[in-house]
Amino acid sequence: MGTPIDYIYENKLEWQPSFKGALGVAGRYGYRGALVVTEGKTKPLTVLKQAIAVADDDKMLFFAGELESFDDFEAAFARYKGLFSPETLTAFYFTDIAGDAVFDYEGISVHAFSLDESSVWNELVEAADLDKKELKRMDSEEKLDTIYDELKRTPLRAASKSFEEARALKIA
Repeated sequence: MGTPIDYIYENKLEWQPSFKGALGVAGRYGYRGALVVTEGKTKPLTVLKQAIAVADDDKMLFFAGELESFDDFEAAFARYKGLFSPETLTAFYFTDIAGDAVFDYEGISVHAFSLDESSVWNELVEAADLDKKELKRMDSEEKLDTIYDELKRTPLRAASKSFEEARALKIA
């Protein structure tokens, strides 16, 4: 297997990609687009929308995206967990939870955020306290490097909960 980004392409898990390639920091690779969670006959049944991934040669460093429902989390995690390490920064955004949480799932710290009328990108830019005007001047590679580096310095904030407590945030 090559990089985690190569794994995505080798297994045809990319869906409507807008970026794939080496980043400005040597040894880093990035992806933006959607990712397949559950395959269908002609198109995926479930996708991780607005996916953003940063990886090195061996593991995913940063992985974020939107799922329509918290019910899809376990399938999404199962699909991509082989790319994660305990150091992977993960952020899943959901349209059907009423609050934010960080929980441990199979040894990985997972951030779960409610996503209302925003985008994953905008939420991450805000969390990293980045200037949108500055980002607009950067190319795609530099943007991904910058957002990952800033998120490492500015931890994502959410209440620590168990997986069961995070699941209970789901709006019926």
